[in-house]
Amino acid sequence: MAHFNFENEVSKLIRMDAPITKGPQMRWQRKLGESINSSRNESICNNSVLQSSQCCKTPKSKGLSTRTPGKTPGSSTKTPGKTKQTPGKGSKTPTTMGDRFIPNRSTTQFELGHYHVTSQSNVNDSDEEMMSPSKKEFQTAMSENLNGDLMSSKIISYKNKAPSAPEGYQNSLKVLYSQGHNPTSCKKSIRHIPQVPERILDAPQILDDYYLNLLDWSVNGHMAVCLGGQVYVWNSANGEIQQLMEMEGPEDYVSSVSWISEGNYLAIGTSTSDVQVWDVEHNKMLRNMRGHAARVGSLCWNNYILSSGSRSGNIHHHDVRVANHQVGALSGHTQEVCGLRWSPDGRFLASGGNDNLLNIWPSGGGQYLTTDTPIYTFTQHQAAVKALAWCPWHPSLLASGGGTADRHIRFWNCNTGVCVNSIDTKSQVCSILWSKHYKELVSSHGFAQNQLILWKYPSMTKVAELTGHTARVLHMAMSPDGSTVVSAAADETLRLWKCFAVDPAKKKTPASMLSAAPKTMMRSGIR
Repeated sequence: MAHFNFENEVSKLIRMDAPITKGPQMRWQRKLGESINSSRNESICNNSVLQSSQCCKTPKSKGLSTRTPGKTPGSSTKTPGKTKQTPGKGSKTPTTMGDRFIPNRSTTQFELGHYHVTSQSNVNDSDEEMMSPSKKEFQTAMSENLNGDLMSSKIISYKNKAPSAPEGYQNSLKVLYSQGHNPTSCKKSIRHIPQVPERILDAPQILDDYYLNLLDWSVNGHMAVCLGGQVYVWNSANGEIQQLMEMEGPEDYVSSVSWISEGNYLAIGTSTSDVQVWDVEHNKMLRNMRGHAARVGSLCWNNYILSSGSRSGNIHHHDVRVANHQVGALSGHTQEVCGLRWSPDGRFLASGGNDNLLNIWPSGGGQYLTTDTPIYTFTQHQAAVKALAWCPWHPSLLASGGGTADRHIRFWNCNTGVCVNSIDTKSQVCSILWSKHYKELVSSHGFAQNQLILWKYPSMTKVAELTGHTARVLHMAMSPDGSTVVSAAADETLRLWKCFAVDPAKKKTPASMLSAAPKTMMRSGIR
């Protein structure tokens, strides 16, 4: 008998067509229960003495009914007090519709809702009743200043975006609702960037040295280039070339050049550790300033202060107006200073060295000099930092480029000391220039492409790549009008690229104004 009972139990367990006793209710059973409950609630609400508008589902006055009409013609309205619904014939759709807008719990302010509830319950507080009207007004103003206008704040938030659609789903209305309306009168302008240089000049005997700065272009249109131990000046207006100076020793060479902001004086650094100032118009050397212990590879002007960086790692400030020219010395690098740039507003001096350091020196007390200690020392670069450029429309934004082992362009906010962006260029960064007309910058590179790259800022997407040099592009300079970039490479050529050309109707600075650059007191002040 026991064996027979065991077989019956096993047979019951493995039967597939037996009714499910412990599973969830079927759909018709749930609908039937919902319709019965809704009819009960309506009956209670209709027979209630209070006739509350919040509880009553059917209004007293005869009107259009929200329920499904009955099968009998003429019985579209329902008689109050006689509501009765036959089970099994209830409406398939629930009578009470829920709100389809679901609030976002992450942005819903439950604390603000609790504050409103508690503040309403404490309206008749004894302390508040004894408070004077002026004190109440003062407390209200203070609360709005500290916490904002809480009474007009939303508690439930629907402002976040809806969840993203599954992969592969396409909404036919996406274009209609997600794109703004563009006026038909607007014409999208496409700038043409020539892929070939506008002009090519020979630069024989230009030194293939990454740590030197051998090219600069003045506001008067004079381009200075160092070729071995000689300095030549090319006039971009008429194409004339003149030799400005030549070193005396056969092994000596010029290691850096830099024009003053007015464009009438040229500073020259030499391998003999001298810093010279030349009057280009009269082809005359005005000063020869000594003090460095090694070659001077970088120069930069800040009004009448000339800053120079040498291979010893020291930076000197020279006041070219006085006899005792050296007015400051900075020791922030252990190896050669190969990059030196003053910010456009004169607040910061950026120095990059072969020790992979980038120092930011602040100017002291409204002077044209810097303090003795840097405000920031950045160590993110993994190679020599030569390429330095300050943003023209954001004076505290600095772009710096590293050598072969680094290959990155990094952007620094010198007000906060934060690296706001960086990009791997896949090549040695030799020089960087910002555009005056577009939110773009151009960088020159070495192996393997030896190209110039135009970048869109701040997205850092490539606008164009300019190729043609057969060796690394060591130096760059920009024309006075900001439309042309000249590049000097180790292949002994200078190439002029018109990569930032602007519409002549939109030019802000006429060419006539550039030729008439102001001559300041510096002409009579250098001694």
